[in-house]
Amino acid sequence: MGNLFSNLPFMPQEASTMASRVDLLFLFILAVLVFFSSIIAITIILFAVKYRRSSHRKAVPIEGSLALEIGWTVIPLGIAMIIFVWGTVIFFGMNRPPAQSMEIYGVGKQWMWKFEHLDGQREINQLHVPVGRDVKVILASQDVIHSFFVPAFRIKADVIPGRYTYAWFRATQVGHYHLFCSQYCGTMHSGMIGEVIVMEPADYEQWLAGGPTEGSLAQNGEKLFQQLACNTCHRVDSGARGPNLAGLFGSTVTLQDGRQITADENYVRESILNPQAKIVQGFQPIMPTFQGQITEEGLLQLVEYVKAMKSQAAMPSDNRNPATVSPAANTTFSSRAYIRTLVNRSKYSLPRSWPSARAARFGKFSRWLPNVRIQTPGWSSTSIFTK
Repeated sequence: MGNLFSNLPFMPQEASTMASRVDLLFLFILAVLVFFSSIIAITIILFAVKYRRSSHRKAVPIEGSLALEIGWTVIPLGIAMIIFVWGTVIFFGMNRPPAQSMEIYGVGKQWMWKFEHLDGQREINQLHVPVGRDVKVILASQDVIHSFFVPAFRIKADVIPGRYTYAWFRATQVGHYHLFCSQYCGTMHSGMIGEVIVMEPADYEQWLAGGPTEGSLAQNGEKLFQQLACNTCHRVDSGARGPNLAGLFGSTVTLQDGRQITADENYVRESILNPQAKIVQGFQPIMPTFQGQITEEGLLQLVEYVKAMKSQAAMPSDNRNPATVSPAANTTFSSRAYIRTLVNRSKYSLPRSWPSARAARFGKFSRWLPNVRIQTPGWSSTSIFTK
């Protein structure tokens, strides 16, 4: 189809697997429009001539035709449903990237496009990709709404502040293709243009290895993770105050209210900027917000680091029981619960030399303590200390 319609002035170049599918639907809609418009126009002309005033014909009442009414209702409905189903199939195809797609992160800002490959290679207003490979672009906006639009690929995705959106394509021809922002984003909107450069796989790998980098996205994300002291809470041991992030991405997370969600890019982003929005079951809302402290590029690095973490079979992502006690500072407890916790928790269990009966009596001893509130440095309260 690309060769058949490439010379038509109203058809841009086809350079992706999705382009021909979109064009075929467009041409079908255009053909339907031309067909019915022609019938209506011809009918109007014939009736204007046949029933012109000079013929002095008198109007004659006519009876309705059930067959005609059914016909002009069912036929347009059937055509509309064909367009609807056809368009829905294409829509879902556009918005469901293949599982093994190559991922590239993109940030739209007034008035430029910034892209970063997983190995750390960065570019502005240019996007290099290999031909014949599925490419998923994870998009974010640093300021206002933008729109990622490549006419030759027939793809367009709104880039919205505060969340990630996606666009994917598989380029079929080597070449340079226009990249536009199709959403008005300010006074220099018309200058927010770039190009997608499609290369042979060998040339792409050579280009990817040729530029200077400051480490991969995941490596930079790990550095930022440690700089922000995130690793002090998100640990793999039972004393962690935050969920274990190893193997988190793509898994199902249970929240305090019982809801279950999938940990995707938007969930990780929201958990960094608004950690109180979705509290994981078994953990307290103690994480501070990093809103305004991390750039959009920094968020992408952290997201990629979480995605790159390998699963650790020894510790699931919800690595704590709701009754777990974690190191903290200057927290008030109930004295009875404090003693019971010391006895019951294996980490703080009594010496093995103590007979079990003596340990049991020591645990029962807590019942005779006055239920006062005591200040204990180095502990944090959890649900076990609420009674």
